[in-house]
Amino acid sequence: MDFVASGTLHSRTKVCGKTNCKCATDPEARHGPYHEWSRRIDGKLRHSVVSSSQAELLRRAIANHREILALLHLWKDKTAAEILNPENGAKRKPRQSQRINYEKT
Repeated sequence: MDFVASGTLHSRTKVCGKTNCKCATDPEARHGPYHEWSRRIDGKLRHSVVSSSQAELLRRAIANHREILALLHLWKDKTAAEILNPENGAKRKPRQSQRINYEKT
């Protein structure tokens, strides 16, 4: 995974409002697409208009974020099941090969 981002990406077309513009009568002639990225920063909802190339990167980053969250939830569920398993006992420690090294290399 290269990029990770939370939020939602909206893509839409717009009518400009000019009566003589083709977009006023033909939905296929609407202007755009315009892309808007919405996310929460410090509890506040933030919106950014992004280009088509940025929108593609954001689609991938948001999908990566959702995959990470799904894996984290699965990991938490498996951890709870393993710890609460009566066959393991409360004193069981993971083997050295099962431990995760969080130190920077």
